[in-house]
Amino acid sequence: MNKFQLTLIAGDLALAFLALYAAFALRFGPALESGAQHQPEQVLAFALVMLFSSFFVEMYNRLDLALRTLIMRSIMGLALSFFLLSALYYTLPSIMYGRGVVFLAMAVFGTLQVLWHVLLRRVDVFPGIAKRVLIVGTGPLALQMGTLVDARSQQYVLSGYYNLECEPVDVPRQEIVPNGHGLFEAVKQHRAQKVVVSLSQRRGVFPLQEMLSCKISGVEVVDAPTFYEQATGKLLLENITPSWFIFSSGFRINDLIRFAKRMVDVTTAGLGLLLVSPFLPIVALLIKLDSPGPVFFRQTRVGQGDKEFTLIKFRSMRQDAENITGAVWAEKDDPRITRLGRFLRKSRIDEIPQLFNVLQGDMSLVGPRPERPEFVAKLKELIPYYSERHYVKPGVTGWAQVCYPYGASVEDAVEKLRYDLYYVKNLSILLDIRIMLRTIGVILFREGSR
Repeated sequence: MNKFQLTLIAGDLALAFLALYAAFALRFGPALESGAQHQPEQVLAFALVMLFSSFFVEMYNRLDLALRTLIMRSIMGLALSFFLLSALYYTLPSIMYGRGVVFLAMAVFGTLQVLWHVLLRRVDVFPGIAKRVLIVGTGPLALQMGTLVDARSQQYVLSGYYNLECEPVDVPRQEIVPNGHGLFEAVKQHRAQKVVVSLSQRRGVFPLQEMLSCKISGVEVVDAPTFYEQATGKLLLENITPSWFIFSSGFRINDLIRFAKRMVDVTTAGLGLLLVSPFLPIVALLIKLDSPGPVFFRQTRVGQGDKEFTLIKFRSMRQDAENITGAVWAEKDDPRITRLGRFLRKSRIDEIPQLFNVLQGDMSLVGPRPERPEFVAKLKELIPYYSERHYVKPGVTGWAQVCYPYGASVEDAVEKLRYDLYYVKNLSILLDIRIMLRTIGVILFREGSR
């Protein structure tokens, strides 16, 4: 989570407190409010529910939301907050506020939240929020990192490029900083907080002593793949070597994590099937009425350790969908999808039977999505490190699914692999919970399906 997102969250927390006190003032008048007694647990419960609902509707994950989208998500967050607070106050009546105060506080919070998010997204008003970055290098990799800095303007500001005169100049020359007094002096002069080493070849040209001076003085020094991972939540496959996998932080999946993940999978999948079981016969009946063919669709997929298993879904395509074409990726507005199937895919209802795969142990709730053997064989030949995604169990949902649309080409597979390897590298129960919460937001806004 970057500084910009943390600032948004901290501001929302303060606004939740402010909204509650403002609601009392509006409801009862300033005089009564000044003498009102607020129990800490009452205020904290209200504020935490507001924050949780905002996380749930993804107010903090996307930094480029339009005003209309911000307003819509804020309204949805308030609706969720109402139900959560109702359940909480029913369970713990001692922390309950009156309905009038709660409604007013929620309305004030929603209004202030939208204004705060719009204001903060104008980073020119708060330039200190973004971290200043100096890029060492002038070649194509340095240009790629500079473009990434510009694209993440809420997080980073480009201080310039430092030319070691060991590679061609592909970056804008006016953004190259003077190098007469050395790298460390350039870092101090341009007040850089992060140095990104973006050299296509380091041997014989790497300024070791200058980098040590930067590091010891408190400046963060990273290489291009690490910076790319920090900024995007995915891996820079083109510039990663086997040694990077070996020596980088992460990829620490031990038996304890596997056991905890399995316990979460079994518990959550079991509860999920129990909750949706009354609706499964209705879905099955609608599929039968919509088109001829079986209710369930079974297909061979590749799982952990490159082992094949049978994946179960609700059928969303015609029964003869691949009789002529064979195995092909789904397309946008795919004509093979039935009328009901389009809704099942958009709402992700077709994925519910995969909870049985989770209980059987073939899948996890969170992990890289399993691909078909025909695609895997082709992708292994074309994409480096593709097999590494099979180090963990495939998932019903995953980091790639909440960050990138449905894959429909080799190019999409490369992009999704960047996210999948990021997940494998940083796997944890907290990351799984974050992905599950974001998945609900993706379903609510019907993003990424085909």
